[in-house]
Amino acid sequence: LILTEKSFSNMAGMKSVILALALLAGVDAKVYFKEQFNDDKWESRWVASTFPGKSASDMGAFEWTAGEWYGDENDKGIKTSQDAKHYGLSAMMDKSFTQKKDLVIQYTVKHEQKLDCGGAYIKIASKADQKSFSGDTPYQIMFGPDMCGSTKRTHVIFNYPAKDENLEAKSEIKCETDQKSHLYTLHIKADASYEVFIDEESKQTGKLEEGWDFLLPKEIKDPKESKPEDWVDAKKIADPEEVKPEGYDDIPAQIADPEAEMPDDWDEEDDGEWEPPMISNPDYKGEWKPTMIDNPDYKGPWEHPLIANPDFKDDKNLFQRCKDCAMIGFELWQVKSGTMFDDIIVTDSLDEAKAFAKETFFAKKDAESEMFDNVEEERKAAEKAEREAKKAAKDAEEEDEEEEADEEDADGEEADGEEEGPAVAGFE
Repeated sequence: LILTEKSFSNMAGMKSVILALALLAGVDAKVYFKEQFNDDKWESRWVASTFPGKSASDMGAFEWTAGEWYGDENDKGIKTSQDAKHYGLSAMMDKSFTQKKDLVIQYTVKHEQKLDCGGAYIKIASKADQKSFSGDTPYQIMFGPDMCGSTKRTHVIFNYPAKDENLEAKSEIKCETDQKSHLYTLHIKADASYEVFIDEESKQTGKLEEGWDFLLPKEIKDPKESKPEDWVDAKKIADPEEVKPEGYDDIPAQIADPEAEMPDDWDEEDDGEWEPPMISNPDYKGEWKPTMIDNPDYKGPWEHPLIANPDFKDDKNLFQRCKDCAMIGFELWQVKSGTMFDDIIVTDSLDEAKAFAKETFFAKKDAESEMFDNVEEERKAAEKAEREAKKAAKDAEEEDEEEEADEEDADGEEADGEEEGPAVAGFE
């Protein structure tokens, strides 16, 4: 395609070219997995699992619903529905893939229940037995929010075969804790950098090598070197010319109170010899310590010489965090259920993920937020009315009790008057 000056003779032509290039970029994007849960056949695409060592009764079920507040009642997701349960659910991708360039994992999470302890992360894995998919199933990427007590973080964990370890990000990324939907996006770039977004707002970015302990250090302390015995690293020393004053140690910490007097009722025969109480000695200065001065021989802190680490191995494919990835799933534990998941996409294009978010998350966001605010106002009004009704009932009960008590007192006084009878006049 050759673009001449004539092609750009007007703004309309420029916009057409830009649009065409954008469309070409979109065509080039690969979508490995997409799920919106908007049809009742979603369960045919997903497999519920029972964790090894657990029974079916230990496992919770996902509910297909739009939730208690939503942007579109016909736009549904899946929601944890039973408290204190494990949840296992996975789906196979159309075909496995190995990351060749960028990788983007994105989905929405909504905690309708004010989650206090439970996970809401998603996992990407190679092909495995879906019916036993659990925390023991090897995975390649784990991403998403997790909360319990004071811990409220967004996990970004990568399995690194060279170490055979699952590596957590060294710097913690906070997660959202309110009851509205939030969009979580992980972007792994082909240049071995990464970025984490929540609601398309960047929360952390950097190099993979620096954000996780993938590689051994490039340099190590020289094992053949050690600090010289005569190395002086004390900044201060006692003044060698200062001498402790004569008699300094003879000054007692406490002395008898010179103003104290023996009580008048003190009997030495019965009470023994009277001794005045002890008080702090104003002349006592504590343990003698010489004045500290700068050490003329101070050389500064000794720094261990570094050498190249002979065991260091660079990884030119550090960006490749997915190899033969074929499955996506949730394996969770929730004390209190009510977390919703929706609008999942795995792609090699951030633009593709953003376009999907615009069609889904952002198209529903404002309407959902407005409905949530209305639900909250109704809830608070109902709670207020309930409190006022309880208070009114309690006040009425106390008023009735007071009236009953007053009537009992009046009856008692009348009875006392009848028992006394009429007064008898005396004889003159």
